[in-house]
Amino acid sequence: LFCPCLIYGAYIFLPFDAPLLPTISARLVYTLRCAAFATFPIVLGMIISGISRLCSSALEPFGELHQEVEIHRTYVSQSIHLFILYFFNMAVLATYLQQELLKLIPLLTGLFAISRLIFWISYAIGRSFRAFGFSMTFLPLLAMLLWNLYSMFILEPHNLLS
Repeated sequence: LFCPCLIYGAYIFLPFDAPLLPTISARLVYTLRCAAFATFPIVLGMIISGISRLCSSALEPFGELHQEVEIHRTYVSQSIHLFILYFFNMAVLATYLQQELLKLIPLLTGLFAISRLIFWISYAIGRSFRAFGFSMTFLPLLAMLLWNLYSMFILEPHNLLS
């Protein structure tokens, strides 16, 4: 319930609009540029993971990892997988949205970045707290997937492959 309220509030109250994007290729480039900001938590996780691996007391670099190193490595791995799914769904979503709704693309990108950071912090605190951050990432992804499938098969089945 938190994610739709957050997206709706940001959509209504943030004072920006998406640029005029009449073609599919312009919408995909816009989505690609927005998605570059979603990689920030992943790159930050890679940096912190490398630093924690260098600072760990492990003498064997390919041996068993300590918990503080394993947390960052797992975060980066999961974030990369979720980013790929998120990006492809946003790219498809951008092709089906109307011009006035294209403001959702940067908002969804921001939600992804913030939710991954919340997941990372809560995962480092304790594994039982990570459900909130994961659901903030996964549920919008699931909603985008369902909307994309609905748009492809129900709204525009004649344009499915064109």
